[in-house]
Amino acid sequence: MFKNLSDICQLADKVKNRSIQDLFSESQRADKLSTSVGDVFLDYSKQNITSEELSALFQWADNNHLPETINRMFSGEKINNTENRAVLHTALRASNSIKKAVLKDEANEVINTEDKMADIVENVCSGNLRSASGEKFTDVLAIGIGGSYYGIKVALTALKPYHSTGLNVHVLANVDGGAVEEKISNLPAETTLVVVISKTFTTQETLLNAIAIKNWMLSTSNNQNIIEKQWFAISTNIDAVMSFGLSEQHILPMWDWVGGRFSLWSAVGLPLALAIGNEGFAQLKSGAAVMDEHFKTATFENNMPVLLALLGIWNRNGLEHSSLAILPYDHSLRALPGYLQQTDMESNGKSVSTDGEKLSWGTAPVVFGQEGTNGQHAFMQLMHQSDDIVPTDFIVALQSSSQLKEHHQVLVANCFAQSEALMQGKNLSQVKDELTADGLSKSEVETLAPHKTMKGNTPSNTLLINKVTPESFGSLLALYEHKIFVQGALWQLNSFDQWGVELGKQLGNQVLKVMNGAESEKLSSSSLSLIAKFNQSKLKPS
Repeated sequence: MFKNLSDICQLADKVKNRSIQDLFSESQRADKLSTSVGDVFLDYSKQNITSEELSALFQWADNNHLPETINRMFSGEKINNTENRAVLHTALRASNSIKKAVLKDEANEVINTEDKMADIVENVCSGNLRSASGEKFTDVLAIGIGGSYYGIKVALTALKPYHSTGLNVHVLANVDGGAVEEKISNLPAETTLVVVISKTFTTQETLLNAIAIKNWMLSTSNNQNIIEKQWFAISTNIDAVMSFGLSEQHILPMWDWVGGRFSLWSAVGLPLALAIGNEGFAQLKSGAAVMDEHFKTATFENNMPVLLALLGIWNRNGLEHSSLAILPYDHSLRALPGYLQQTDMESNGKSVSTDGEKLSWGTAPVVFGQEGTNGQHAFMQLMHQSDDIVPTDFIVALQSSSQLKEHHQVLVANCFAQSEALMQGKNLSQVKDELTADGLSKSEVETLAPHKTMKGNTPSNTLLINKVTPESFGSLLALYEHKIFVQGALWQLNSFDQWGVELGKQLGNQVLKVMNGAESEKLSSSSLSLIAKFNQSKLKPS
């Protein structure tokens, strides 16, 4: 009986040096170890695992009450125990009847907010809602950070072919003044609509950027109503937003049961909807809802999020591979690795259980990645020839939005080839045979051969989508959301708080105070010395 994670680790310990390639002696392995949901297909046959070992993982997950935990999330129980909150971003993409059943008293507010959001998009795009100068809006600037930014960024990039409203949508998160000046240089103040996203309206980076954009707009425009007319906010702090100069009618709510990194589906998605239109935004949520329903109802053997999660745990804890590469072979998905880096590592980068006990096992992997084929000419050298094994998710669309079909075929061929190369590798004997066949002398072969060997045996998943559309992209995001949730549940941690982020904020405020002349006993001599050098630099002519 598989009850503890140590049972799974003991099982995996016996097969760490097993050849993945040898597992393909099993008849129809690729067909058996694959599944699909809507437009998303998963091939996990290149994982270092057998059907029997998968069954042990399913039993372990069942013994640790995963079905009940999934039901608790969807039913609205307060599974975010450190903040006493439910986790209900899935309700935002569900039907109104499900919203009413799960959200109860809040359902009408959510439905009304969605209607208001749709009206804003319709009125802006039709020209019924115009700028302070009476002109039609040409640009949208979304100001946020973290979860209030990354979801918008990745979706705007992924769905570029579906930008249908004529509005140019930009995002600003970095507190670096250079980023602000770069945005300003490309924006017309008189026809730019601004959306500020901050749950508390106190986030330092977001407010500093908002103040800079506000000052720029007021200095550029002769119309003193420009902030009231052209700014919207997504926040719970209505008083602070109105004090900033916004109209109450231009404020949309956020809810404490929607975490920042899962907030794209809420009014936080307004900038995206202003780019792809209400229909496109509805299709995005519909694709996510398809994955939600699958996740709730499919057996573990066919449940794509559960499979990805368990394979990840097998690699992380059983086979002791501490990293995960996300490699989308699609230019439109180039922002996806960074988005999943935040979603995964901020959710599960923890070392204590929901009860506050120290965990005795590793949790979130180090997530990184880049679009293919660029990564092949960068960090994939390490993946092929270092001693570190880096499990990989390859993601590729069967159809491209580009008209350059030969380019797409070469791109897809590279994706499939890399997963094969990571698995097969090339041993010393094979290299020597190849070099000998190429006519090299024996001494040349002996000298060169060690440099051309590749370890292989790197596990990977390949995710195929027919085409990057709002629906398929919604399904893909929901797939990874649920995968991360399952892993957190089985690691016995809370995936929905982020207290580590708060320490940096607290110390950031402390450093600012010291920069402005305050005394501090909390900072190290190193930081105090660095602050002194910065303050001295301000006295020098630029």
